[in-house]
Amino acid sequence: MLDIREVLYENPVIMAIKDGKDLRECLKEEYSDNKVVFVLYGNIETIPTIVKKLKDKDKIVFVHENLVEGLSSSHFSPSFIKKYTDADGIITLRAQNAYEARKIGLCTVFRFFLLDSLSYESVKDTIKTTSSDILEVLPGIMPKMIGEISKRYPTPLVAGGLIRDKSDVVDALNAGAIAVSSSNYAVWKM
Repeated sequence: MLDIREVLYENPVIMAIKDGKDLRECLKEEYSDNKVVFVLYGNIETIPTIVKKLKDKDKIVFVHENLVEGLSSSHFSPSFIKKYTDADGIITLRAQNAYEARKIGLCTVFRFFLLDSLSYESVKDTIKTTSSDILEVLPGIMPKMIGEISKRYPTPLVAGGLIRDKSDVVDALNAGAIAVSSSNYAVWKM
């Protein structure tokens, strides 16, 4: 299985793409050093082609199963992604799907949103039971919470959402995140 930790230590900026324009941008030569892409769009017909274009550029690709039309609520998402794409892993909001994906050899990113103290308490229980390779916390501009979570759990943490500039990146990494994910082209160049 892919050692995503090592890859992210080498290149801690993940390109998050949310449409065809972002896909075309991240395929440009100027981003050849950016190795990891989070695919946050598509449908069951287009996702194999999207992943192929990225893999042809030697990218490590994670597909956000909850954002792919036709897969969003299915427990079959990991097996579909494994069978019909060459993706390296999935991003999911469902602990059970993270577990299933790992069983079939996909890397997993378990994504969660911290909205308030209630969601934080709920997430703590979920983190204990999920077997993901990476945790992604959104929004990623909360260094104090990133630091607390990264100290409490051994699973590497990615900060995503609202990462807009160098200080956001530095704050997240200094707080204990292994990487940041962003759809901001300026951040991709860092």
